[in-house]
Amino acid sequence: MRSFLSRSRTMLIGKAVAAFVLGAGALAAQAASAADVLVLQLKGGDVKIQLDKKDAPKAAERLETLASQGFYNGVVFHRVIDGFMAQTGDPTGTGMGGSNLPDLPAEFSKVPFKRGTVGMARAQDPNSANSQFFIMFAPGDFLNGQYTVVGQVISGMDVVDAIKKGNANDNGMVTNPDKIIKAWVE
Repeated sequence: MRSFLSRSRTMLIGKAVAAFVLGAGALAAQAASAADVLVLQLKGGDVKIQLDKKDAPKAAERLETLASQGFYNGVVFHRVIDGFMAQTGDPTGTGMGGSNLPDLPAEFSKVPFKRGTVGMARAQDPNSANSQFFIMFAPGDFLNGQYTVVGQVISGMDVVDAIKKGNANDNGMVTNPDKIIKAWVE
């Protein structure tokens, strides 16, 4: 009887240790993913974006690199179309500029464009994303598989909704646009 109880106790202790180790691994994974949060400070508050390093590792790394260099600080939302998206990331504010880094290859995935999805803006060439990105106000299924999904807003979508909208007749170009006050990675 004692040997059965000892084996049962040993098995229970082993299971408890395994659960603790697995729980610690999950906490470490959560801590690692928290490091992949891009924060945009806007006039209405902070927007937190969980970057997708699994499906868009190069684009996520690009946004992290540029944010850590202060590239996005003071950059405007130059194109904002009500009910569609808000675009930023061009230091010239014209929609024609970018960073001095090489363009990125497309990282298309099966991740859908829904409200709060962050995508990499690009020219007609799929491999032309650089520093510009956009945040979706609403779903945009027609973008699925056509643009790199780089992240998802996890808090502050109300702040995104309050970004000054552009002129619909001028492709969303904004007069006296709102800007990113400061961007950083948590």
